[in-house]
Amino acid sequence: MPNHHIEKGLPDASLNEAKERIRSAAQNSGIPLSRRKITANLIPASLPKRGSGFDLAIAMAALLAANDVRTTGRTVFIAELGLDGRLRPVRGVLPAVMAAVRAGYTDVVVAQANAAEAELVPGARVQGYATLARLAFDFGADPQELALGFEPVPEPGESDGGADASSFTPPDMCDVSGQGDARRALEVAAAGAHHLLLTGPPGAGKTMLAERLPGLLPDLGDAEAMAVTAIHSLCALTSASLQLVRRPPYENPHHTATSAAIIGGGSGLPRPGAASRAHRGVLFLDEAPEYERRVLDALRQPLESGELVLHRSAGTAAYPARFQLVLAANPCPCGKATGKGIDCICTPTMRRRYLARLSGPLLDRVDIQLQLERVSLADFGQPGAEEDTATIAARVQVARECQLARLLPFGMETNAQVPGRVLRGALRLGAPTTRILDHAMERGVLTARGYDRVLRLRCTRN
Repeated sequence: MPNHHIEKGLPDASLNEAKERIRSAAQNSGIPLSRRKITANLIPASLPKRGSGFDLAIAMAALLAANDVRTTGRTVFIAELGLDGRLRPVRGVLPAVMAAVRAGYTDVVVAQANAAEAELVPGARVQGYATLARLAFDFGADPQELALGFEPVPEPGESDGGADASSFTPPDMCDVSGQGDARRALEVAAAGAHHLLLTGPPGAGKTMLAERLPGLLPDLGDAEAMAVTAIHSLCALTSASLQLVRRPPYENPHHTATSAAIIGGGSGLPRPGAASRAHRGVLFLDEAPEYERRVLDALRQPLESGELVLHRSAGTAAYPARFQLVLAANPCPCGKATGKGIDCICTPTMRRRYLARLSGPLLDRVDIQLQLERVSLADFGQPGAEEDTATIAARVQVARECQLARLLPFGMETNAQVPGRVLRGALRLGAPTTRILDHAMERGVLTARGYDRVLRLRCTRN
């Protein structure tokens, strides 16, 4: 009979190539597959399958069908097979194991390099293996035939995937000279999870402030840390994620980044972008008006819902994206339109066109919009006179705890999440307090979303 192997069920190119990897791995492990035709049916057939993580499951199914191993029961197998029989790590192990446990499959076998990450999932019984031969031996294969003497040396990168998003260490707030209003705005933004726009000349400290915001945010809870780590697992080799990501992530894409890089995308099913990698952390867009208009406007959906739903011909993917957006912009293209602006070479039309790239609907979702001035020489000459990150973060933590106690009956955690119906209902302020806002809305100065934005910010500042 011909020596071939077929996968059915919308496999991608890498999965179609599994027949070569599986046959070679089984041969080099001492348990060659039958030369008869083997068909692996990947169900549901309507769902596209991609990646090499199916290799081990297909191999074990073929060995079970040939009675080379005993029944695998309700065990889930996730790993790529090398041609030499090595079990190689794959991306997305953490969310895959989470899904398996939710479906009732708690016994999981992964590559040894993925074992530490898979063990992060509560309720999962994880076994890590280095070779197919050793795995087959534990599942009842004849030890006289197996190549058990072959214990491969780990390849570079299998146990050390390099730095991941959790390795970012935010610098300290005491490095920021002056800018008292901006420091206060940053603290309020951290306390209430508000989005922030900083406008000012080059060198005013916009980037310095944005980089220090993650250090003011509280550590992630268990559920939040699991969700963030799962997203990072999909974006990089998971062997780097040996523990849950407890610190809020920080993403700072370049202004030339495409929509797919920031929102998510790619061939086949879309993959997470920077917005999802910044889930429960900070997404900083420096030189925001230089980004494509459609990229900025695409952020409006996650700013409202905390989720990105991406539709492609191959299917639909939904990724969490509840981040804090920090936008930084110059006052004009040349950046010199501050004070009297005598050095600015931009025309009024150029200035309007530049700032108009930040659309009104997007800015309506940004609670804090602050104009920064140049740092004075007096402030610049007093290093170490400002509060450090730890001091401010302690106040932020207290504010978050107060918000949680007040908003828990409404199913929310921070003031930035409070919808207008609650702000104007159960948490409604007195008429004398909102008189100025009411007048501004009547004159068309404020939109309904802007009205609610001011109310949310007022709750945090108090």
